[in-house]
Amino acid sequence: MKKIKNPWLSKPGYDCFGCCPENPQGVAMEFFEDGDEIICFWKPQSHYQGWINTLHGGIQATLIDECASWVVFRKLQTTGVTSKLEVKYRKPVMTTEPQITVRARLNEMRRNVAYINVCIENSHGELCAEGEAVYFTFPAGKAREMGFTECTTEGEEMLSF
Repeated sequence: MKKIKNPWLSKPGYDCFGCCPENPQGVAMEFFEDGDEIICFWKPQSHYQGWINTLHGGIQATLIDECASWVVFRKLQTTGVTSKLEVKYRKPVMTTEPQITVRARLNEMRRNVAYINVCIENSHGELCAEGEAVYFTFPAGKAREMGFTECTTEGEEMLSF
């Protein structure tokens, strides 16, 4: 498992709710690559609850959407936008959990549309939520215009041609 470098850290104006480590209201997700999966280990906090000790469904949807976007960054080496997000809540995620795991993988590509499966597991490995994110991915030129150059893991260097 390799830690993925955040490609946005040096970009002016970067303040993503999902992955910016400096956003005080955000969820500050970090990502790892493990084979075909992009994984995030995340600690729920009580200020993200919907009901007492229960992680808000909107925050769960955010975790799913953000992890899916990192599949696009890392696996497809581009950026894009969410065009559809479907979430099925299977079991409550408790804010008292020491850590939850969000796992995402590319399921299918149709032209420039990525279908990404994502799940949230509690600290016991039980499935709590699952989702499918549909991403409209940008061609390399458009991604560069948005400031995206590459998404690498620690210890990895991309080859430029």
